[in-house]
Amino acid sequence: MTAPRAFDVVSLGRLTLELRAQQHGARVEDATSFTRQVGGAAAGIAFGCARLGLRTALVSRVGDDAAGRFVVEALAAEGCDVSRVAVDRERATALLLVGDDDRGSSRAGHGDGADLAIDDRAADEALIASARTLVVTGSFLATERTARVTASAVEHARRHDVRTVLDLDRGAAEVAPEHQARLQALLDRFDLIVGTEAELRLVGGDDDLSQALGTIRRATPATLVVKHGKATCSYIEGEPGSRQDASAPFAHIDAGDAFLAGLLRGWLAGGGWREACRAAHACGQIVLERHGGTTAMPSAAELDYVLSNDVGVSDPRFARVHRAAPRGRSWDDVCVIAIDDRVQAFELAREAGALERRTELLKQLLVRAVGEAEQAGSLHVHVGVLVDDAYGADALASADRSWWLARPVEIPGSLPVEFEGGRSIGSRLVTWPRHHVVKCRVQFHPDAPVDERLEQETQLSALHSAVLASGHELLLEVALPRNLPSNDDTIERAIKRLYNIGIFPDWWSLEAMPAQTWRKLDALIAERDPRCRGVLALDPGELAAPASSRSCRGILIGSTAFRAASLAWLSGAIDDAALVAQARAAFEARVAAWRQARGAKAAT
Repeated sequence: MTAPRAFDVVSLGRLTLELRAQQHGARVEDATSFTRQVGGAAAGIAFGCARLGLRTALVSRVGDDAAGRFVVEALAAEGCDVSRVAVDRERATALLLVGDDDRGSSRAGHGDGADLAIDDRAADEALIASARTLVVTGSFLATERTARVTASAVEHARRHDVRTVLDLDRGAAEVAPEHQARLQALLDRFDLIVGTEAELRLVGGDDDLSQALGTIRRATPATLVVKHGKATCSYIEGEPGSRQDASAPFAHIDAGDAFLAGLLRGWLAGGGWREACRAAHACGQIVLERHGGTTAMPSAAELDYVLSNDVGVSDPRFARVHRAAPRGRSWDDVCVIAIDDRVQAFELAREAGALERRTELLKQLLVRAVGEAEQAGSLHVHVGVLVDDAYGADALASADRSWWLARPVEIPGSLPVEFEGGRSIGSRLVTWPRHHVVKCRVQFHPDAPVDERLEQETQLSALHSAVLASGHELLLEVALPRNLPSNDDTIERAIKRLYNIGIFPDWWSLEAMPAQTWRKLDALIAERDPRCRGVLALDPGELAAPASSRSCRGILIGSTAFRAASLAWLSGAIDDAALVAQARAAFEARVAAWRQARGAKAAT
């Protein structure tokens, strides 16, 4: 178990697209909307293991369709090796609809998908030999083909001293006699077997749990981990009478994949079965309290936080750990073209004597300029676009999906801040792709009149709750109102106030500040929210101060940098190519200035 191997876990079995009802307590028949995620027991285990930081590979099969591409990309995004997930050109990816009423889960539409047509050669001996553990699931023994592949994989594992794990999973509770026979025939080849009481009774062939466990023990020396519904989970290393209560309440079979992922993490860490069961319970309980499947699974940071601090999912501190954990890519040194201006765009068109709709094409051309600059390969920074829906919808659609992308939600200049589309900001975010950052500019002063400040805080709290629910990142651009006095510590006090009321944006955006204020801000963010993505500086011209900041990750280059070229194009003085060339040159100049400022910081 401690020998170095390329993978900690190889998981073999089902991979489906799961559509999970968003209405808690609703059967599939009663649900009105669904969220998509990775489904299938083996894939869920692989997803959970990868999210917990285990080096994980999945062996399965998907169709040559959008559903298959989605689940494969989602697994890869968590760090799971998907190179052994084959693509079936004839069969579709399996689909599963899941509801969750008071009596448990309800399911529909599983079907015979591509995963059940797995090739006999899928159990690659070299891959399995490179792992510390092989995990197979009971539901994958449903057909002769899948049972054959499973048995072959297990034999490879035994030959190469790879620990073998059988998760009976929910499929084992409703099996045909031949399926039950396949399970029983393989029991002696496993080091660890995990199941609910119902699953173990079925495999043991007796309605009495103790008798069933005795039958299983006579068939295999494996450690048994038993999930006792809403009571506890326990582990058995010797005879059934030696069962050890792990004091780990476990409430629902739908969290079984997360449970096993946590158990494997604890087992592979060598901390003993009691600690492994504690980690398993924590993972399962987190998924249950979030009413989710794979997307609700915890990261290693979340699991460690829960185990160290004994807090629940509803604790605001844990909520922040959860939100910050599945970060994906890093965005250090990001230069964003900020063309989300709406009022200014309208006024610029009027000044040029152009039709208002011309601003839509203008923004597309500006995005094209950024794209050409990036493709030239000389920027050496991440690029991004902040653009509005009013004039910039087509521009946003034309931006590269790998860029940092953001959209505003505030009505320009509103005080107190109001949201486009009304107060129900959450219903609007449902229509946004998850990778789009929610940007909100707010005029906020800690010494503003109480009624004005409270209204601002109420609106921002609503927005914060909406992004927590939707999963989008939040960029909060804080501007000090011009009609109130301020000094060098005002912006620091404003941000501290927002932290105090429980608002933790993923990004801050701030106007020009002196270097000493940036240093105070660095200390504040490090103390109050070390998981913050960082600050994007509204391009102040002079970049030395933000470049010296530990928390500043880049700059927002506003439309002012492109105003002259934009006005000339709107007036008809230059053509598209000239606008793109001039805008590109302006963008490249600001990027170069930022890189030079950062280089000067690094040199010191």
